[in-house]
Amino acid sequence: MKGRPGWIGYLIGHPFVRFALVGGCGYFVDLGILAWGTDRMGLSFAQARVFSIFGAMCFTWAGNRYLTFPERRARTIAGAFQEWLRFVGANLLGAVINYAVSVALVRYAAFPFSYPYAAQAIGVLAGLVFNFTLSRAIVFRNPA
Repeated sequence: MKGRPGWIGYLIGHPFVRFALVGGCGYFVDLGILAWGTDRMGLSFAQARVFSIFGAMCFTWAGNRYLTFPERRARTIAGAFQEWLRFVGANLLGAVINYAVSVALVRYAAFPFSYPYAAQAIGVLAGLVFNFTLSRAIVFRNPA
């Protein structure tokens, strides 16, 4: 049908889908930092998760600024810094849930859930809904 974007266009047009796509890319940033921290730096899983979550959080903030909420993003450097602070603050709940789920799975769950990269993926999914809701309501508001 001409003039209609179709279901792919509809999905890409939906902010939650774009947020999830940015988060999916952030997952690979998280995964890379986690692997580097545990394999190259000799950090424990729990220690490396702190760095991987923070790195992914910074990456997804930038992605969400331009892809998920471009019309709502701050337009000045000072505004962008305040937006980043709000993003980190708003996503702390999701980050804590992400961290707690992944570390608990590695320590207490049976295989395959205790496998570090499976636990990391499950943790990421656990924090996703909280992060989207709080980012939309608190961080990416229409700029004044």
